[in-house]
Amino acid sequence: MQEITELEKRIAAALDRIGKGVDRLVSQPRAAAPVSGSAAAPADTVLRAQLEEEKSLTAQLQARLRAARDREAKGDLQEKVDRLTQDLDMQGLELQRMRRVNASLREQLETLRSAQAAGLTEPGLINRAMQAELEALRAMRLTEMAEMDEILAALEPHLTEARNA
Repeated sequence: MQEITELEKRIAAALDRIGKGVDRLVSQPRAAAPVSGSAAAPADTVLRAQLEEEKSLTAQLQARLRAARDREAKGDLQEKVDRLTQDLDMQGLELQRMRRVNASLREQLETLRSAQAAGLTEPGLINRAMQAELEALRAMRLTEMAEMDEILAALEPHLTEARNA
């Protein structure tokens, strides 16, 4: 960021120098009769060379400024990609956990239904089914908390901007 500020200052200074040079050319009184070509040509040539040099310097500084801005933008985008990748990984882990817990819950409920149909209701089966259901609820709660954290993270830049405004 400091590099961009420095480049902007240098470009502004170069443009000021160019403007002053143009002002000098405009403010110089012109002779009624043209000066001999040999006397005016060297001064004109020198001024044109200086002007071209300043234009070249300005173009170089502008190119460097664009490159610095591009690098900064790429860095910001890379940070965003990294953060989104991390969020996606967390969501994937939570999804796997929910699938595992739901599969366990289905198995426990199927076992409980089979025992019920056979007339063999065991308290242990009921306890395991209830534990599986509680685990499914916990997994769902953790998933919802992760989603809320993601929403808050997305809103945080906007809230900070609103506070600073």
